[in-house]
Order: sequence, then C-alpha cells, then structure tokens
Amino acid sequence: MCTKPLTKWTNPWPNRPAPLARLDALDLLGPTLVAVHMTQLKDEEIARLAEAGASVVHCPESNLKLASGFCPVQALLTAGVNVALGTDGAASNNDLDLLDEMRVAALLAKAVSGDATAVPAHTALRMATLNGAKALGLDEQIGSLKPGKAADITAIDLSALSSQPVYDPVSQIVYSVGREQVTDVWVAGRRLLAQRVLTTLDESAILRRAQDWRDKIQANDSHR
Repeated sequence: MCTKPLTKWTNPWPNRPAPLARLDALDLLGPTLVAVHMTQLKDEEIARLAEAGASVVHCPESNLKLASGFCPVQALLTAGVNVALGTDGAASNNDLDLLDEMRVAALLAKAVSGDATAVPAHTALRMATLNGAKALGLDEQIGSLKPGKAADITAIDLSALSSQPVYDPVSQIVYSVGREQVTDVWVAGRRLLAQRVLTTLDESAILRRAQDWRDKIQANDSHR
C-alpha cells in the first residue's frame, strides 16, 4: 500500500474552461453524453445539461467513500436531467450492490437538498432501471417490463421478517431490502440465478480465483 501522504490536486491549466464547458466547446455535450459522478456542479451547468439532453450517472457510495462531494440529484431531476444509478468500481465501492445504492441515493438526496420528499422510492427505482437504460440509449429495449422488451427480471422475496409489514413494495425494496433477498434473476429471459444459486457460473472456482488474487496482492504489498 502507498504510505506517502496525499497532496491536494490543483488544476495545472487554470486558464482552461471547466470540464463541462470544455466538452460543450468540443460539441460533445448532447443526448449521447453519459456524465458520471458530477459532484461539483453549478446551477448554470445543471441547466446546460438539461438543455443538451445529457444523462448523469450518480454513484453515491463511491462519492461517500472517496469524499469527492455530493451530486445535486434532486436539482438535476427538477431541471429535467435523466439521472441513473451506478456503483463505480470495486476499488471505491466494495459491495457493488445496486439495491444498497438505491437506498443511499434516496437518503443522501434528502440530506443534500434539505428536503425529505426528494428522490422518493419510486424515483430511486426508476433511476436504477429505466433511467439507466435511457442513459445507454437502450430504453426501447430494456429497463422496464413491457411486451417487446428483453425479459430482464429480478425476483425479490419480501416475506422475510425484516421486510414486514409490506404496504408499498417499491418503498420496501428501496429502503428495507438487502441483496440476500434476491432469489431469482432472468436476463433476456435466461435464468441466471435460480433460488439464490448461480446457473452459469462456478461459484467455487470464482472463490478460488478471488483468494488467489488476494494472495498475489498481499505478496506484492509485503515487498514494498
């Protein structure tokens, strides 16, 4: 592991425009732009994103772990920006759990905006599903359960004691459910998880490979 103290990053090009303005000047700001994190936005930049039809991918747990700031999710949604959810990578978000990401996104948005009604459960679920498909330009094919779309289905068991009582299933999924309650998953109609058992992957082999990589990384660290 690196033991050198971290230094504050400073922009080596102070006379150059901000990243979003730079993208705009290069004619890259449009409906195909997927901007990730976006924790340092100004009001005029939010308005420009909305005008351009760009999408933002919010990764709240990564932002929290890296202390990189807060994405103004409710302000983006209010402006009409398509906001989706992501996890970032394993180095900055150890569990890569999209269910947990929904919960944190919904809670964090309330704290950041100072509004307890910001990003309600149904909005958080849409950010994790259809909004993500829209950001990728695939909302006519995936993201919701409709005839003609790919059969991407996640079955979640809400019968557990921790999930009771159930009044609004969507609210329960966003605020109460853990990934251990996911029982079955179909992707394009293909069942990849059946009663919590992977159908196409060798779990034992994956565990062995993970342990091998752990040993290699630890061995490399010990030589530094």
